[in-house]
Amino acid sequence: MVDKKLTWRQLLLIASLIFGMFFGAGNLIFPVQLGQMAGGNWIPATLGFLVTGTIVPFLAMLAVSVTRSRSVYDVAKPVGHWFGLLFLVAIHLTIGPFFGTPRTAATAFSMGVAPFLSAEHQQVGMLVFSALFFGLAYFLTVKQAELTKHIGKYLNPLFIGLLVVVLLVALFMPMGGTHQVVNTAYQSNAGLQGVLDGYNTMDGLALLALAVSVVYAVKGLGFGENQVSKVLAKAGLLSIVIEGVFYTSLVLLGVSSLGQFKPAANGGDAFAQIITHYAGNFGTALTGVLVTLAVFTTAMGLFVSFAQDLHLAFPKVSYLWFLRLIAFGSFVTANAGLTNIVAWSVPVLMLLYPFALVLILLSLFSNYFNRSSTIYRSAVAGVVLPAILDALANSPFMGNHGVQGAVAAYHQYVPFSALGFGWIVPALVGTLIGCGFYVFSNVNQKQHDRVNSEVSVNILRD
Repeated sequence: MVDKKLTWRQLLLIASLIFGMFFGAGNLIFPVQLGQMAGGNWIPATLGFLVTGTIVPFLAMLAVSVTRSRSVYDVAKPVGHWFGLLFLVAIHLTIGPFFGTPRTAATAFSMGVAPFLSAEHQQVGMLVFSALFFGLAYFLTVKQAELTKHIGKYLNPLFIGLLVVVLLVALFMPMGGTHQVVNTAYQSNAGLQGVLDGYNTMDGLALLALAVSVVYAVKGLGFGENQVSKVLAKAGLLSIVIEGVFYTSLVLLGVSSLGQFKPAANGGDAFAQIITHYAGNFGTALTGVLVTLAVFTTAMGLFVSFAQDLHLAFPKVSYLWFLRLIAFGSFVTANAGLTNIVAWSVPVLMLLYPFALVLILLSLFSNYFNRSSTIYRSAVAGVVLPAILDALANSPFMGNHGVQGAVAAYHQYVPFSALGFGWIVPALVGTLIGCGFYVFSNVNQKQHDRVNSEVSVNILRD
């Protein structure tokens, strides 16, 4: 059978689908906030941000392709069945009804609707807006086959066009230069701080989960199983290059804005100020449209992935039931408010990202060690304690004296832990130990097979 040729039109369509799924609320506001905080050190901060904002998501997509995984469960399965299910549920709850999808509606409301409502109508307004937002997302994702058409063909081009207009206006009429005041956190470790800031986009986790939806879309275009990985690699690379250009432009937008404004409380407020500066009273309405388009496409992708993956893991529960679950759960959580959602997500991301990064890297090289459970388990075991301590260090429990003592000892004795990367060395040690056991086991097995072969030959001779 002759492989189907990938046309430029199909490549752009799939890349647009990928871009639309991952370029949402956080991807729009966090780079602007990083620009305001990094100031004159924006270059190393941006490079760090691009690592976790573009490279890690791309590697995650390749990991799903290389291992031919149907869900996050398959990526984590070599560690154990129980771990695969736990990791799948944890990621989907994080990027789904706990943080990811509620953040989409909360961001759209705070930037596009809240400015038009009085203080006493804010809560009711959020209830109505989030109900309409998630109700429409549910309606459009009931049929999986419609995903490519809705996201890639209609919503994305409009969103990208609006964003390009904003960035071009800012390019020709900058508010200030790039040599601005640097926030304390970015004075000595701007690059590493940028890497941690990239966690907030959740794209590294999202790619592990959402890649399966892209696989369905690619197959729906008529490509065979053996072509999916190559098509995803090409479309994914194009998508993250475009995303990287937008990230850099948004960071520069944030840096330039310091010429007119002080650093805002969050990226949403900063972005709204910038739009208002350039477009006046029309700016608020434009911001609302821009942000709503961005986050709505992301919500649709998260809805489909949540329902697909959990239905595969728990087949007795229908796809539609899981779709209803994420729609209702997202509606409830969104009404807690954007500030609370973002604050609560930080310790969870610090816990999950080390596991995700280790699993992504192991998956990329898994063909060299036959996805050995020994190596997977040993590497993941090295991550457990550091990940928990990183989460505690960024959680409300940090006020507890016992937690403070444990975190202080962790930062004192484990390399890179004070920077938020204490899991790296234990993960490397665990991987090396696992490789040692794997090699030793293979040598013993070969010796055993040789002895059995020699015995068999001798018996035949006798």
